[in-house]
Amino acid sequence: MSAEDKNVENEEMIVRCTSALDCGGRCPLRLHVKDGVIVKIEGDDFADPEKQLRACLRGRAYRHWIYHPDRLKYPMKRVGERGEGKVERISWDEAMDTIVKQLHRIKETYGNSAIFFSGGGHLGALHTIGPLARALSMFGGYTTSYGNISSEGPVYAVMTSYGDVMVGHSRDDLANTKLIIMWGWDPVRMISGTDCVHSLMKAKENGTRIISIDPRLTHSGATYADEWIPIIPGTDTAMMVSMAYVMIKENLQDQAFLDKYTVGFDKFKDYVLGIEDGVEKTPAWASEICGVPVETITRLAREYATTDPACLMDCQGPARSAMGEQYNRCAIALTTMTGNIGKPGGSACGGLMGIPYGHMFRSAGIPGMRNPAEAGGPSIRGTLDLNLRLVRRIHVNKVFDAFLEGKKAGYPADIKMAWFAGGNIMTQRGNINKGDRAMKSLEFIVSQDLFLTPTARYADIVLPVMSFAEKNDLTRPWPSGPYLTYANKAIEPIGECKSDWEIGNLLAEKLGYEDFDNNTEDEWLRIFVEKNPEYAQYIKDYDTFKHDGIYRMEMEEPYIAFKKQIEDPENNPFNTPSGKIEIFSERVAELNNPDCPPIPKYISTWEDRNDPLMEKYPLQLLSPHPRVRAHSTLQNVDWLEEVEPHAVWINPVDAEPRGIRDGDEVFVFNDRGKLAIKAWVTRRIIPGVVSIYEGAWYDPDEEGIDRGGCVNVLTNDAYSPGGAAALKTALVQITTT
Repeated sequence: MSAEDKNVENEEMIVRCTSALDCGGRCPLRLHVKDGVIVKIEGDDFADPEKQLRACLRGRAYRHWIYHPDRLKYPMKRVGERGEGKVERISWDEAMDTIVKQLHRIKETYGNSAIFFSGGGHLGALHTIGPLARALSMFGGYTTSYGNISSEGPVYAVMTSYGDVMVGHSRDDLANTKLIIMWGWDPVRMISGTDCVHSLMKAKENGTRIISIDPRLTHSGATYADEWIPIIPGTDTAMMVSMAYVMIKENLQDQAFLDKYTVGFDKFKDYVLGIEDGVEKTPAWASEICGVPVETITRLAREYATTDPACLMDCQGPARSAMGEQYNRCAIALTTMTGNIGKPGGSACGGLMGIPYGHMFRSAGIPGMRNPAEAGGPSIRGTLDLNLRLVRRIHVNKVFDAFLEGKKAGYPADIKMAWFAGGNIMTQRGNINKGDRAMKSLEFIVSQDLFLTPTARYADIVLPVMSFAEKNDLTRPWPSGPYLTYANKAIEPIGECKSDWEIGNLLAEKLGYEDFDNNTEDEWLRIFVEKNPEYAQYIKDYDTFKHDGIYRMEMEEPYIAFKKQIEDPENNPFNTPSGKIEIFSERVAELNNPDCPPIPKYISTWEDRNDPLMEKYPLQLLSPHPRVRAHSTLQNVDWLEEVEPHAVWINPVDAEPRGIRDGDEVFVFNDRGKLAIKAWVTRRIIPGVVSIYEGAWYDPDEEGIDRGGCVNVLTNDAYSPGGAAALKTALVQITTT
């Protein structure tokens, strides 16, 4: 055991650790270990309380996840029908021999492209899917998906506008602003950096005015906001455009900033004023679309334009929609109009992407190799080919469709086998009932995870994986930083669990690849820290870093995105063709796609309030991230279930005519599926909109009704013109029978 402090009185070890889950924080934790068992988890004990990185309820509940009675401890093989989850224990040798045999069969019969591989869930440097990917590439390659299910809309927006994804400020910069507009942003729930909520609280204590714009009165809005502005889902861009109209008509825009640092404002202005299409984007025009009163839009536009500095915090949530990239691009346009980019207390918008310190671990990791199966063709992933190299991949939200349709539908391969290294695809992608059909169409499936997840229930071979507490790794500080973390091994692996890194090495051994990896865990982590310039400039002593579990950077001032570009644009141009912030993008214009315009615009989409389908399914569905899970991880932790039971939010205006009372079991459905869930009748959500947190595990009964409350049985496996997974664009109905 390493990095431990010993309490002599009760022979308890305190191990400095942190999780590596796909949540919004990276909390320093102290794991109390006695007789090889974690008996208590505490948070950061840094001497200065104002600088402590405080764990949320998820971080404090990990013990009940690590020691959950349903943890997978041994390799398993399927003995029932695919999807039933009936398995029996086997040895690692039998499991890996079976996998290797099937890999050879699939390769010889169909070719390497018939093998699909993907993973996720553990955001470390060493214990990742990298070694598996490398071994499969040496085997001839595989097909995989492209894109981040959370962030493709924001990525498209920031790459188009800035040419860079590092568009966030460190959260301590919130203390420098006079106005925070939380547009679809709920950091109390999603965290957005371990220090984020504390920084928001300090800003409020300093007198910063906070406004929440959201269809729901969120936890953050209820706790911190001075004003809640309800808005109809999918109409954010219309409201933003009308705010731009007010600024232009009243000459409130920072024209000097626009002239010096941007291109294309004149074209955006023509659209806003109606010169382009004959429709003036007035607050009255927007109010009819978004439901926000004219006077509120006008007042907010004036307040944002005249408060200096002001911080507009857009988010990834509204961007996971059928026109998601337009939301982030228009937020960027508003931020340029107010001159808040590159200055303390401002923001660059673009979906709260990270700052450099939070991504340093990405430069660590075992070197990979090119995947031979990807050569020779474009991906099926929309206009994101604008910004990224062409590869033969499948859009992240189209995987199920690709399994079913294959090459005849334009996908790069006919998939016959799938290997899922975490990720829980059968909960976390759109149109899960299609996923059921897709998974059953495959000839062989491998899943590796901590639990028999909905995805693992379809697998022929299930491999047990370690938790973060059972291995050493470097972990990822979330967007805000600036700090670096080391997760120390606290306990021995439970049962016969292995890490993803070990499974990759074992596969290479079974495939006969000698000298695949000759370094130990500690040797790799030392290499990452001591040989990586980005780490080495801060960490001078690996052993001290390992013992402490964290390195806190002493910053003279908060990190401000694009500060250099604004202070010295001649020597620090933006990474765009023009070298400036592109409100109008010539690259997008060349695509000649009316649904993907070169300037940000409001465009009505399928399954919004203008869709004729509203007659059949009259409620818009939201699927936010939960407060008590990291996506589908921690789904089964009893403590967390008690804190916030899974329920559908519904306004009394919608509940009463349907005979729905608080706590009733209801059925939420559309043409894609049907689920059963408890109702929470509340005025904290606007009429016409319902909300179900994502991540609940898919659990269909004999009639096909999902009893787990998995919201993605209702969402679409589609993506926006810019590549955003459109999981927030869906219409449903709710009944009691």
